[in-house]
Amino acid sequence: MSALLGGGSSYISTLIYVFLFVGSTFLFLFWGPRMQVYTVLREVRGSMDKLSNLREKSRKAALDYLVVNCHAPKEVEQRLSQTLEYFTIMPVDMDPNGLVGKVEHVVRLQDDRMRDEIKRMVPNADAVQVSVAQNILEVATSLNQVFKIVRHFYIQGQKTKSYFILVQLQMIMPMLLQEADALVSAIDAFKDAQPIGDGLGPMVAGKFMYGHEKIPIERETIYAKTEYKSRNLLVMKAEGPLGTVGRPHIGVEKLLSDKSQKVNALIMVDAALKLEGENTGEIAEGIGAAIGGIGVEKFRIEKASVDADIPMYAVVVKQSLIDAISVMKKEIAEASDKVVAVVQRIIEEKTKEGDTVLIIGVGNTLGVAQ
Repeated sequence: MSALLGGGSSYISTLIYVFLFVGSTFLFLFWGPRMQVYTVLREVRGSMDKLSNLREKSRKAALDYLVVNCHAPKEVEQRLSQTLEYFTIMPVDMDPNGLVGKVEHVVRLQDDRMRDEIKRMVPNADAVQVSVAQNILEVATSLNQVFKIVRHFYIQGQKTKSYFILVQLQMIMPMLLQEADALVSAIDAFKDAQPIGDGLGPMVAGKFMYGHEKIPIERETIYAKTEYKSRNLLVMKAEGPLGTVGRPHIGVEKLLSDKSQKVNALIMVDAALKLEGENTGEIAEGIGAAIGGIGVEKFRIEKASVDADIPMYAVVVKQSLIDAISVMKKEIAEASDKVVAVVQRIIEEKTKEGDTVLIIGVGNTLGVAQ
């Protein structure tokens, strides 16, 4: 009798195990994806909340700067909200002929419109305050657009319960948050008009042109004439201490097309985004136009160099995205003196006495005077 009971108990246990196995299998097959979606939704929602906080922080910083530093009326908040929604439509690229000129035209209009809006909001602000406000507004506008795009895909994934939309968003959120943190941390440097990592190029140019007459050549762009070991130097940078990169490409075109002086070499100094594992402040030499942006400036500098048949040398200082838009680190500031020595060596090795060399310090010259 006990054997029968034991056998029955074993049979029931087996049935329970089979039922649990089959049930859990069906539960995993039909509800597993939903559980994954809910898990990803919760994680993405947490990251999106952080991004929203950063967006609001940048917006508040922009408003505070306009009201406190530039003495704008408090009613400016509504106009600021409208400004953060501005957008730019890039030209059609079906026919590449003349595309660079069209892109430059649109980007210049965008820059001019943003500057005009700031001047209307704070008509009594000086040039430095206007440039600082423009930099802060660009940060706030960028974060606003990024948040809206992330929110769009989040809501889409939530509505459709699409795991693949959400998991892609989940994978890129850490990088987006890192860049957003970097942008927000840059606001303090902008507000205090302190040099940032991207100002390395203008700082090097400033060391070459120190004590010499500064000649305006384009809007917010200047150059100076000096000498080094019987070489004539033309040194160009954005006009500091404004928070601007100037228009070096137009300055290069004007100087290279000047028939009264033959430029024999072009040397560009800029900050460069370092790879993981590389050290901040590391110096590298290369060939080509060392300048960022959407490509308009690089295209026009390259074309002017080709038309003038002169070589382009590049010297860059490695730094991360956070370093480039934050208060300049000690390693980057110390690298500027080393870059000066590198540029001097290139001049000695690649040119001869009597030659003319054009040196361009590329970057945001906020807090960096001449």
